[in-house]
Amino acid sequence: MARTDEPTPDAQEWRGGLIEGRHPWSAVRVADAGEVRGLGEALTTTWRSAAKPFQLAVSLAQLGGPRAFSPPELAVGAASHSAEPRHLALVDALMQRLSVPVEALRCGAHAPIHEPSCHALLRRGQVLDARHNNCSGKHTFMAGATAAAGWPGDYRPADHPLQRAMIAAVTRWAGEVPTLAVDGCGVPTFGLSLTAMARAWQVMATRMATGPQAGDDPATASLSRIGWAMADRGDLVSGTGRLDAAVLAYATEPMAVKIGARGVFCIALPRRRAGLAVKVHSGSMEALSVAVPAALDALAPGAFLRPGRWEPGVVRNVVGAVVGRWRLATGVSAGPGG
Repeated sequence: MARTDEPTPDAQEWRGGLIEGRHPWSAVRVADAGEVRGLGEALTTTWRSAAKPFQLAVSLAQLGGPRAFSPPELAVGAASHSAEPRHLALVDALMQRLSVPVEALRCGAHAPIHEPSCHALLRRGQVLDARHNNCSGKHTFMAGATAAAGWPGDYRPADHPLQRAMIAAVTRWAGEVPTLAVDGCGVPTFGLSLTAMARAWQVMATRMATGPQAGDDPATASLSRIGWAMADRGDLVSGTGRLDAAVLAYATEPMAVKIGARGVFCIALPRRRAGLAVKVHSGSMEALSVAVPAALDALAPGAFLRPGRWEPGVVRNVVGAVVGRWRLATGVSAGPGG
């Protein structure tokens, strides 16, 4: 993606008539036949959890493919879930089905993202474990694939056969060899240009539109069912009050969406056979509430209808009162990518 003639768009956080924060962002759309359009400056960054559906596709190749699993199971396998009861019930059922004990999950534990679920857990005196990690669905599939293939149980190292397969598949889909770092959950994360991220999501969008094609490898063939599971069960991919679910609620056409840590958001648009990748330069997750709708408006017009009151763009204090808003700086339009 090349820098455009337009200024880099800016998400601004306002409180009491003052700007508290400014967060530039960039976005790229890759469409059918490789057409690239962009906003802002060229970036290479980590893909983080926006890579999860692609990691899931590689795990499924060792587990009989996506038809062996229900759409809710596929959705939670691609999720950064909030550890609400419905999420944990699916993870528990998957672990039992794949004979994966909680000790086999290498993602570690953290408190549920969904605060009411976290408070309920604390009231019960329940101990946190790896199931509560937002990545536990992905890790259940990774642990299951590792066991099915007879590979070493610690699937996290980059030279593990499962991770080598993922690196090779990401290279094919993104059209770029990723650099590697360690994700928050311990497995490799992929350093890619925004254009490469959008290109991979365009592959998913195309498979969602056409279904698997002759000559597809098993992982690529899986992307159709994974994408539709994510589009149909966005509540399982994220959770209550999350941006992923809010975007799907106001979509005017089918789309699969996935947030990633540090201000990444990716979208597959099957009707347009297009992939979209957004990155807030500062890593602010809240700024995505401005960047994602604006990127859709500019690069996929008509795909999203923002309501008059866009709750993710509202700033509230600890008692829930509205004290500010996120706003888009003016002058955003789509420019050519490269």
